Amino acid sequence: MDLVLGRFADAEIHNLDDGELGVFELLMEAPDRDLFSWMTGSAETPANYDTPVFRRIRSFYELQDQTSA
Repeated sequence: MDLVLGRFADAEIHNLDDGELGVFELLMEAPDRDLFSWMTGSAETPANYDTPVFRRIRSFYELQDQTSA
């Protein structure tokens, strides 16, 4: 999942505070298959991962898709 989280990190990591960085690190530890399922909406995101940071990452890619269409 480095491709997904890596692109977000390249663009936004400097905008995350220390608490948000901790949440981001938790997301990096999630199994790739699960993270991909949550990102695509094919599986419900568990409450402990459904954070403002996760929603921000998902929005980042939704905006990317809209601008490239």
